[in-house]
Amino acid sequence: MKSATFPRAAWALEQAGVHPLLARLFAARGVTSRDELDDGLARLLPPAGLRGVQEAAVLLADAIAAQQRLCIVADYDCDGATACAVGIRGLRLLGAQHVSYLVPDRVVDGYGLTPPIAERVAAQGADVLITVDNGIASVEGVARARELGLKVLVTDHHLPGSELPSADCIVNPNQPGCDFESKSIAGVGVMFYVLMALRAELRQRGAFDQATQPKLDALLPLVALGTVADVVRLDANNRRLVAQGLKRIRAGQLPVGLSALFP
Repeated sequence: MKSATFPRAAWALEQAGVHPLLARLFAARGVTSRDELDDGLARLLPPAGLRGVQEAAVLLADAIAAQQRLCIVADYDCDGATACAVGIRGLRLLGAQHVSYLVPDRVVDGYGLTPPIAERVAAQGADVLITVDNGIASVEGVARARELGLKVLVTDHHLPGSELPSADCIVNPNQPGCDFESKSIAGVGVMFYVLMALRAELRQRGAFDQATQPKLDALLPLVALGTVADVVRLDANNRRLVAQGLKRIRAGQLPVGLSALFP
């Protein structure tokens, strides 16, 4: 934040009723209005703003309806691991019967979706390959997966190179033509948004209604963990995802694996 902006933001927050000390702390972190401090889920940016998310929702809804086999190819850091866990849990919650995963060995396999990894996924009998926290640079790996007859959904948040992979769908806020406001969203956040869009698509198809739809908020502790561990910028949207996850962690509403990390 420019030095001239800081005092104006702090003053505006104070005028909105924020304690002067907190106002200065918030302003130093880029907060300019009290609205940004509202961490309610209703304030999250809508999934529709993510380029490719509707196409991804249709692809996954069709795969679930056909009882196809889905395989998540994850990255091996905390963001990738939590994105994988969110994807598996969320897809099963939304009706997917066959969801597996593959985490490449960094030393043996290298980074991302490589052609050999695509071949391993195909050999497992998968119909749809989903990358989480990787894939935007996997031009050769995606091409090989499609040669093998797999449908490919890339979910990522890293900056793309000069060439995009030829995936069936790409969901990445940093891909060309995407106007999603939160460019700093982590890979786990991107996968969470795909699930929100998928739930909306299934609701439109009559799988459930607003009252009976599966709740995805149980995934928020994992979203918070991956977001914080990946050290992405806590913009307003990321701050809400983290705040909502932390609330559930403090209330003891967290997966067993995550609770095991606490003494």
